[in-house]
Amino acid sequence: MKIRDRIMIVEDEKSIAGFIRAILNSNGYDAMVAQSGGEALTMISSHCPDLVILDLGLPDMDGTEIITKVRSWTQLPIIVVSARGNEQDKVSALETGADDYITKPFGAAELLARIRVALRHTHNSAGTQANGGCFVAGDLTVDYDKHQVLIRGENMKLTQNEFRIVALLSRYAGKVLTYDYIMKELWGPQNGGGNQILRVNMANIRRKIEKNPAEPQYIFTEVGVGYRMIEGD
Repeated sequence: MKIRDRIMIVEDEKSIAGFIRAILNSNGYDAMVAQSGGEALTMISSHCPDLVILDLGLPDMDGTEIITKVRSWTQLPIIVVSARGNEQDKVSALETGADDYITKPFGAAELLARIRVALRHTHNSAGTQANGGCFVAGDLTVDYDKHQVLIRGENMKLTQNEFRIVALLSRYAGKVLTYDYIMKELWGPQNGGGNQILRVNMANIRRKIEKNPAEPQYIFTEVGVGYRMIEGD
């Protein structure tokens, strides 16, 4: 089963948030809503959305501040949807790090088209190291387009977080990625808790993809440092 792309809507007007959420859910996306900047930053860090739809006029902070904070640790796509239509606001948001800008009011077809473009760019960048959007190492295949990890052609049914870990490691195959780098890239700045969530996910990944998890063939632990994916074929 294909993993649904998760999209976070940052919008304090309930009617607009509900409208966007209904559009997304009916078109195969997993939508969630944050109604303030603080809530959005917390949820982005903890839920790892694939894309953010951001209103600039929030009750507790300006949307550009959210863009700046998010861009300090991740390149996830951000589409601004705002009533501010002047050129300077658009330039400011885009230069701060937004990927696209839509002015209210907007149509569902336009919003969906912009989302598809942004997600396609993200998925394509994930697969730049491999032909056809896949990374292959022995019996292991990471299919970036389908969000699947396969062993000898069989889908190992990784969770979304497990897939993201494997995809990240495969993009840097042969290189050691530190625990801190992986945590920051996938979960954002953490307030305590260490890397336990990463270790738990890695243990689950190895149970699914390794013939003998105690003697891994694909993902190796560099003790006290991080993890390394075997180089591709």
